[in-house]
Amino acid sequence: MRLSILHDSTMLQRIESALREDIGTGDITTECTVPTDLKGVGVFQAKANGVLSGLEVAATVFHLVDRDLDLDASITDGMPVLRGATIAMVRGNVASMLTAERIALNFLQRMSGIATATASMVKLVEGSGASILDTRKTAPCLRAFDKLAVAHGRGTNHRFGLDDMVLIKDNHIAAAGGLKEAVELVAARLPADSSIKIEVEASTLNQVIEALSCEAVDIIMLDNFTLDEMATAVKLIRGKREDVRIEASGNVNEQTVRGIADTGVDMISVGGLTHSVRALDISFNISETKA
Repeated sequence: MRLSILHDSTMLQRIESALREDIGTGDITTECTVPTDLKGVGVFQAKANGVLSGLEVAATVFHLVDRDLDLDASITDGMPVLRGATIAMVRGNVASMLTAERIALNFLQRMSGIATATASMVKLVEGSGASILDTRKTAPCLRAFDKLAVAHGRGTNHRFGLDDMVLIKDNHIAAAGGLKEAVELVAARLPADSSIKIEVEASTLNQVIEALSCEAVDIIMLDNFTLDEMATAVKLIRGKREDVRIEASGNVNEQTVRGIADTGVDMISVGGLTHSVRALDISFNISETKA
């Protein structure tokens, strides 16, 4: 199946910047060693089990380097892959492939690592009713790619940027003079018909109670609560405000996530999905050439 390329202008700009950074004034090694008319087939192969993400990004990298390169994949983004499996094949000019190879692999390995980690978290909370969220803890200028990878792992994208929704955290509370004061300042500033959600970070049960007294609050984040504290907070919130959604954050990993989900929260945000990425091991090799 021939892969399509991306048309998102921001993502295209990021890929172009990555290529400029890597290629500079030219690929000296390839220019010196590879005949300009040499054709061949390059193969992407999985070296570990995981979930694929970034195939269309890789296709776009090759397309930007050489529009005559064709990338055909046996699977699509979001699908599982087993170690040893052929993921995709690139056909065309070998020199162009080698120039594009590293940037294509960088995106594909990083995004697949994120998708794999996300899929693992999602599986661990199956049946609980809780969804796995990403955060803004992404690599600078790679947020669109990181969050796309989370979606390929069946996670849920949370805030993309500071303009998506309101998230009142501890420093905002301190600057405003209190949690309730911060919420009131936000509510007074937003238009009455605004669709922007207001979320408040609570670090204690007292702050949960205070947040519940604010009608404008849509989501309460339980930040670094113990499981017992979290269960108590969930029961408290459900008893007073059925319309408020509950998010858990802090110390979330594969060992803790199921226990957190079982407290009854709606969402679990996991910064580690994107800020501590373990790239999926994927290789690229030229399997055959012809003049």
